Amino acid sequence: MLKLPVAKIHEFMLAVLQEIGVPAEDAEVCAEVLIASDLSGIQSHGIGRLKMYYDRIRAGIQNPITKIDVIRDNMATAVWDGNHGMGQVIGKRAMQTAIDKAAKYGLGAVSVRNSTHYGICGFYADMATRQNMIGLTFTNARPSVCPTNGVQPLLGTNPICFGAPTSLGYPFIYDAATSISQRGKIEQLGREQKETPAGWAIDLEGKPHTQTNQLLQDLVKQTASLLPIGGSDEMTGSHKGYGLSTMVEILCAALCGGSFMNMLLGRDADGKPAPYALGHFFMAINIEFFTDIESFKKVSTAICQELQNSRKIPGKDRIYVAGEKEYLMQQKVKAEGVPIIPNLQKAIQTMQDELGLNLIDFS
Repeated sequence: MLKLPVAKIHEFMLAVLQEIGVPAEDAEVCAEVLIASDLSGIQSHGIGRLKMYYDRIRAGIQNPITKIDVIRDNMATAVWDGNHGMGQVIGKRAMQTAIDKAAKYGLGAVSVRNSTHYGICGFYADMATRQNMIGLTFTNARPSVCPTNGVQPLLGTNPICFGAPTSLGYPFIYDAATSISQRGKIEQLGREQKETPAGWAIDLEGKPHTQTNQLLQDLVKQTASLLPIGGSDEMTGSHKGYGLSTMVEILCAALCGGSFMNMLLGRDADGKPAPYALGHFFMAINIEFFTDIESFKKVSTAICQELQNSRKIPGKDRIYVAGEKEYLMQQKVKAEGVPIIPNLQKAIQTMQDELGLNLIDFS
């Protein structure tokens, strides 16, 4: 497998984004969020996602220039309209605004409508932890997940993200879809030409769907669904993932007057491609309004360390807490580079050829 230096990937992303109309400053933000994913080993949301933004901008369903309208702004809260601009730009500005409000009021929250895919949630929660605050963010997504006892894809993978500072050298950051697997991981399996594990998705008959490339097509056609956390049955906790996904949908649509469920399909009334109109919710909690930061970190660190040092299953030599694996992966990727599998090479080469770029030579 080819591995490219992080700096080269960053240079390529900037060049592509600017060539398709993203202003230089905004392109830097987008590349920063994408690189954060690659550094953390989350290949589904890094350079592997660039072609998706590239295609959507060229198709006219995502705006390369981000114009944000402030709909409401009331002390600790705000509601924005992202006008289908770059999700990373909208996300970073929204979380920074939530942080600024929390610095003044103790809590800050920003709800956004008409946005686009904004990358990994953990990037925004980490913005808050770096300021010694707790960060939370949620986003809805195009329908791909069925409700418990159902087979129709209505909810998005709707991730939940919570970040808190510690004294471990890395923050505690929980960032996960409310489905068993997020859609991007299915796309990554497709690039790797691997089957989808049984139990992740079902067809309209409720039977397991494991043919990855066909599954990706069927998700678009709404003839297959990803399963919520807990699977398809209440006995295994399916209602928990389903309920959490619905909670995210409400936070990301009802608060901002945004779109939800089948309104996020990316198609207009005639079935033609249209903006996805995603909604996000960001919150920052100023720890100093509750307790001093050192006391907080003492407890958050003790919680993590007690979990890490607890008794292990035979054959397992380590217990991790959320954010730890990503921290360790960052050191590895910085030293070794970003893995670029053959199908991703093809996507990169396609963008280079169409834009007349020659930044990466795969020969």
